[in-house]
Amino acid sequence: MAGSETSDKSGLQQVDWSALPHGGDLFGEMQLASEAVPSSTTGTLPALWPGLAMCGVGAAAAAWLSDHYGFPIILLGLLVGLSLNFVSQDLRTHRGLDFAARTCLRIGIVVLGFQVTIAQIVALGLAPFGALLVVMAVTFAAGMVGARLGGQSRYAGMLAGGATAICGASAALALYGVIGKDRLSQAQFALTLVGISLASAFAMSVYPALAGELGLNHGQAGFLIGASIHDVAQAIGGGYAFSDAAGSYATIVKLARVALLAPVVALVSLTIGQAGAAADQPLWRRLAMPWFIVAFLVTVVVNSTIVVPAMISHAALIASKALLLLAVTATAMRSRMDLLLQMGWRAAVPVVTATLASFATSLGFALLLI
Repeated sequence: MAGSETSDKSGLQQVDWSALPHGGDLFGEMQLASEAVPSSTTGTLPALWPGLAMCGVGAAAAAWLSDHYGFPIILLGLLVGLSLNFVSQDLRTHRGLDFAARTCLRIGIVVLGFQVTIAQIVALGLAPFGALLVVMAVTFAAGMVGARLGGQSRYAGMLAGGATAICGASAALALYGVIGKDRLSQAQFALTLVGISLASAFAMSVYPALAGELGLNHGQAGFLIGASIHDVAQAIGGGYAFSDAAGSYATIVKLARVALLAPVVALVSLTIGQAGAAADQPLWRRLAMPWFIVAFLVTVVVNSTIVVPAMISHAALIASKALLLLAVTATAMRSRMDLLLQMGWRAAVPVVTATLASFATSLGFALLLI
């Protein structure tokens, strides 16, 4: 790290980006750089505040733009965060941005469990649920194939395929918590998030119209939209754009996908091991799911066994969206635009192949089963 830091006139240390090694591992660079933060900033709130404040401003701007212009809020959080990524060159922002990208993410996923119940999954029916499992498996496999075609690592395929198969950005964040920065660069992760958000926004606008042109009935359109659109809000919005009946069915299908977040993350963790774990760790350790996935399951069970007041459920939904928005914005702030540009179009291939496979498979089952 020698020569990678300089001091300005105020005595604050700044990062010399050109001198940092291993350009692909952005979080690794930041970790090394943050070790030089003066001891006076190691207190909890003082250390977190600069990064959290900047992340909060960016997230608030994204929320305002989404509310006034109707653009997907997660995509706006990514774009605003990328436009503000220069703030991460100041070492004082690192701890707060890390807290938002990791802790806020995990809490947001736990709170998301209040939107899902076991009864909703049962109401889907055995055949549609089995079809949904096949759609998700094909989508995941397509992400892996797309990664190979695009010259990307298998971890990029897992991230793109899993996020497309389950619930978009929130699933991508959960999966990246298992994959880890040492296996997949922050630049690839940010680009995957951008691709998923763009694909979801495109699908919400186009799929209802395609369903109408294909002459699908309400149930068929609801299954197609709920099984193939990535993010929860876009899937539900796309369903109701077709009809109220299609919107209700799309909501059930989509929430069933969200409920499968925990099993998919657990399978990925079992296959590759949790981030930072030793290669020779015993099987029982590999079977252990991340704590926030366990907490998500507990929340789903609680929400299924007791009647949660509508006011609390609505507040939990808002809190989950806010926390995930903070996590996405912080992640974008920690990403370097030059690394994103260096990756080229091939890095987006896994998202494209997974999206196309999801649509084609969902349409096939919608025509056959409903």
